[in-house]
Order: sequence, then C-alpha cells, then structure tokens
Amino acid sequence: MPGRLLAYLDSIKARDPAPRSRWEILTYPGVWALGYHRIAHRLFRARLFFLARLVNHWSRMWTAIDIHPGATIGRNFFIDHGFSVIGETSLIGDDVTIYQNVTLGGTNPVNGVAGKRHPTLRDGSVVGSGAQVLGPIEVGEGAKIGANAVVTRDVPAGATMVGIPAKPTLVDASETQRFMPYGTPCGEQFDPSAQKLEMMRCEIERLAKRIEELIRERDDARSRLTGIAPDRESA
Repeated sequence: MPGRLLAYLDSIKARDPAPRSRWEILTYPGVWALGYHRIAHRLFRARLFFLARLVNHWSRMWTAIDIHPGATIGRNFFIDHGFSVIGETSLIGDDVTIYQNVTLGGTNPVNGVAGKRHPTLRDGSVVGSGAQVLGPIEVGEGAKIGANAVVTRDVPAGATMVGIPAKPTLVDASETQRFMPYGTPCGEQFDPSAQKLEMMRCEIERLAKRIEELIRERDDARSRLTGIAPDRESA
C-alpha cells in the first residue's frame, strides 16, 4: 500500500512541476477527492448507495470536486486544482489527467442513451481546463482535449481536439508523444490561423470527393436507364 501511494504521488509530480515534495502533493484536493471516491465506489458496488452518497457529499464539500460513486477510475488519476464534475457511468483509464472546471457529463436517460451515459477516457488522455466532454463517447488513448473545448463525438487515439464543437488540430508528432499541460498546444507550432486554413483545405478536399461520388452515382443511374455506358471523361 505505501508503495502504491508513493508511485501515485510520483506520477503527479511528473505531470506537475509546482510541488517541491510528496508531502505537498498530499494537500492537493484532487488527491483527497480520489481517495474519498475509492471509498464511495466500494460502497456503491456493495449496493450501499446511501452511504456511498454520504461519502460523495462530504468529498464534494471538502474538495469542491464531484465524482459520482458509480464512476470507474483507473490508476494514477490526477485532477489538477479541482471544481470538476465526473458522472456516474464515466470510465477513466490509467494515467489520465484533467484540469479545473471539467465536466464529464451524460445524456438524458429518458431521450438519450440508456445505461452508459457518460464518457470513457482511455489511458494517458488529458482534458484541459473548462472542457466539456459530453455523452457516452470515447476519448482515445493519449488524446488531448484543449481548454474550453466541447466534445460530443469520439476522439481518436493521440488526437488533439480544440474548439466548440471540438475538432482535431494539427500538432507536430513529437508533441503528441509528450505530456501536454492543459491538453492545449502552445507556442509557435500552434498557429490558430494556419490551423483554420488547413481545416478548410481538408473540408474542400472532402467536398470535392463527395461531388465526384455524386457524379459517378448519377452516371451509373443514367446508364441503367438508357443502357448506355457513362462517359466519365465528358462528365
């Protein structure tokens, strides 16, 4: 047990340069919130729902972090600062980092998806401050969600998502292999104007391919009606 705790504290120190010692990390609200959640989750799985909620309620008052007792969380989970909300059916893998004011929100069980209503965050993913990850979507392994992004669709492994709604942005491959604070690319390699132009170029290419497909479908339908093979070059 002490060895696991020390490994956990060291994993936080590797992601946060601020603490000078392990003792300092023990004052972090995210560490306490996770500890309380471990207790609440065991009570929840034992179907002691009221007791689980009591622990959750105390944790929320003490840490300003609301983790539903039903959420499943892996090893070395780090909530930096706090004020975040994690829903009941959230599934969080190992070495995941989220920053302040993040919501892992769910769909309405009446008109949404029953059962799994909240996101799944795979190993090593990072969610930046203020981001909203909504619904039973999957954030792939090592993916980064930028600050204030709103994510409502699955995120591929290793992708970096920014904006509202969140879209993939181009980041140098060497950057994707490293831990990215706040899940947001910074510096000269991230030029928002260049990113928008590149996204427009990709969209134009996608539309051009779709137009070619529609022309091909039109010609094929015409050939079936007339019995004359389509002339691709004149089209």
